[in-house]
Amino acid sequence: MKIGAPKEVHEGEARVAITPESAGHLQKLGHEVFVETGAGAAAGFSDDAYRAAGVEVMKTAPALFKMVDVVAKVRPPTETEARRLTRDQTLISFFYPSSNEKLMETVKARGATAIAMDMVPRISRAQKMDALSSMANIAGYRAVIEAGNNFGRFFTGQVTAAGKVPPAKVLVIGAGVAGLAAIGTSTSLGAITYAFDVRPEVAEQIESMGAEFVFLEFDASELPDGAATGGYAPPSSPEFQAKQLAKFREMAPDIDIVICTALIPNRPAPVLWTEDMVKAMKPGSVIIDLAAERGGNCELTVPDERIVTDNGVTIIGYTDFPSRMAAQSSTLYGNNIRHMLADLTPGKDGTIVHDMDDDVIRGATVTREGEITWPPPPPKVAAIAVQTREKPKVPTAEEKRASEIAAFKTQTRSQVTMLAVGAALLLLVGIWAPASFMQHFIVFALACFVGFQVIWGVSHALHTPLMAVTNAISGIIIVGALLQIGSGNWLVVILSFVAVLISSINIVGGFLVTRRMLAMFQKS
Repeated sequence: MKIGAPKEVHEGEARVAITPESAGHLQKLGHEVFVETGAGAAAGFSDDAYRAAGVEVMKTAPALFKMVDVVAKVRPPTETEARRLTRDQTLISFFYPSSNEKLMETVKARGATAIAMDMVPRISRAQKMDALSSMANIAGYRAVIEAGNNFGRFFTGQVTAAGKVPPAKVLVIGAGVAGLAAIGTSTSLGAITYAFDVRPEVAEQIESMGAEFVFLEFDASELPDGAATGGYAPPSSPEFQAKQLAKFREMAPDIDIVICTALIPNRPAPVLWTEDMVKAMKPGSVIIDLAAERGGNCELTVPDERIVTDNGVTIIGYTDFPSRMAAQSSTLYGNNIRHMLADLTPGKDGTIVHDMDDDVIRGATVTREGEITWPPPPPKVAAIAVQTREKPKVPTAEEKRASEIAAFKTQTRSQVTMLAVGAALLLLVGIWAPASFMQHFIVFALACFVGFQVIWGVSHALHTPLMAVTNAISGIIIVGALLQIGSGNWLVVILSFVAVLISSINIVGGFLVTRRMLAMFQKS
């Protein structure tokens, strides 16, 4: 089968649907690969790189369309490109069928099969073909980099000789793929990161990445159903939306960077950051709106533009974040395309088997055999099982005080009991032992008590770094034991010898462990 990728004609689009690397994989499946000349130039892939990978470079787009069986694109085809399709051809690209009815009619009239990469269902088996997630991951990462480029301060906090720098506070709205990528990038740069999503089941994912989940008080009836839309964030009730906005208004004056990623399939983007919230933000703050192409989550967003408000807040509504990292985006998208083609051509002869009983293929098919097949039925496998999570109970000041008093009383009783037992033992020993022995025994008992309290009070996570300190303590014990050896009492001599032996073992072992730890950090 012949597969081709034309040069993208959308203004500013730098991605390409097939890279030299993905072309090699397609050839291993038995396919021939073609690209239009200059198709990968904007992404850093020259025509010579394609030729070196065994790809035939066509001079024009019409010549490529006539040559191939499958046309792979990034952006939806233009009307001109759609009219070039024939009945035997298959188009694989982003399509956005809910907003491209006229384009669907054109492809239907040509009798071609159209597969929308943006309609791949979000089920486990289809993750390798999920181009929306691939591009959202890049967009989320790039959004934080873009925010840092427009933000006048550090992300991480610093204490320097020139003064103290507080960490930036970042709020990520929406914890889908783009949101999680933004959270990971933001926390890795050292910012204090908050994240909100209407699906409480993602709270654990957010917290595991080092961010703080923004909880809302709500009734079960107000909670949106995350499974109803195949794992995407669903529409919220008016009551829930009002509580969201109230929470965001409360946070707005303290937030330095807002990254909006909230989208609902086949709907305009919900407005979550209103004009009054923008006015409440500090000068120099930044808003990155990844939902700009669908209207924007910020009320003041202008698609494809960077604006600065009267109070000094920068709002960025670029719609081409993946294209701004064209080489990486093309590589991931090319992999999504080849995995889709691998599912479409299960046989060794490379012939397309368009199985409409397959959840993935059926869900992504927009037109086929002169018919519009969108919207698809829901997939047989649910995307995400709904899990509810209640907001953790925060103890009141009175409850904290009562807990601290109870803990103090328990610890005091334990210490008093230990002291009483120790005093009783010393009394019993003092009755039978000679006075010369008691002097040494009291020193021994006090050393055991102090040593136990010091070591037991150290956190388990600090015991290994404490090795050097315990070596010092062991050295003091050896010196003390050597002084006691010359006392003349046979029992004191034996105890002193045991003390020297055990402390020596501890010192030698401590040095060996410390040496081994230092070796782990040495470059080979």
